[in-house]
Amino acid sequence: MKKSTRRSFLNALLGGAGLASVAGDPQSPLGQASQGSRMIRFAVASDGHFGQPETDFQRFHRELAFWLNEERSGKGLDFVIFNGDLIHDDPKLLPRVKTAYDEFKIPYLVVKGNHDKVSPQEWKTTWGYEENHAFVRDSCAFLLVSTSNEEGKYLCANADWLSNQLAAHKDSRRIFIFMHINQNGVTRHAVSCPEISALLQQTPNVAAVFHGHDHDQDNVIYQNGRAYFFDGRMGGNWGTPYRGYRIVEVNDAGMVLTYQCNPQAFYVNSSRI
Repeated sequence: MKKSTRRSFLNALLGGAGLASVAGDPQSPLGQASQGSRMIRFAVASDGHFGQPETDFQRFHRELAFWLNEERSGKGLDFVIFNGDLIHDDPKLLPRVKTAYDEFKIPYLVVKGNHDKVSPQEWKTTWGYEENHAFVRDSCAFLLVSTSNEEGKYLCANADWLSNQLAAHKDSRRIFIFMHINQNGVTRHAVSCPEISALLQQTPNVAAVFHGHDHDQDNVIYQNGRAYFFDGRMGGNWGTPYRGYRIVEVNDAGMVLTYQCNPQAFYVNSSRI
């Protein structure tokens, strides 16, 4: 789609978009969400399932690389986070998906999902960091949290690690958390982990929690004052009728705008945090 068409389509949608606020003002106009200079702009994409039989997984990854590289050359993109199910079960696929990600002309980070059936050591050897990993960018903290293991079980996150990281980043402007499997039992394929839910809900500077896993979810679910975002799928053989990704923009006032993208229509939904 030509950029001019994409822009006019986006502007038309933004003019009447209804936004939801974690702070409790669900009808806030989008104009308020875009005030201030942009500080960070990143993408979240989940469930590429590289190597899944009877799917065109290589083409799926090439197309996503094209779309995100286009984002980078347009509005700019600081990094992308691949939120789990990078591969489809076979540990030998991990180096191959890394090669595919290296074609993205954008820095990237990865989160472990239930189909990423590799050992902790193999994970660290491939990516250079542990299955639970934290980093800071422009006064915002990013926590990449594993919710599975080498056998592919659905697990609660490591509560000790998460608690320590939330405490360590209590003075960060915002905390963004990425977990492949939802921990609140709010979707069909979620798990119920009360201790993790409590940690997320009692930490005031947690801006949002991002999930993959549920290929058919591309929306936001609010629970006890916390926003849980989903981004459909970038691959696989079931879920949303399109393959897409989520964009997150943080301005210098700490306000967050996030919207789901269908690369053929560009804009699916948005929320102000």
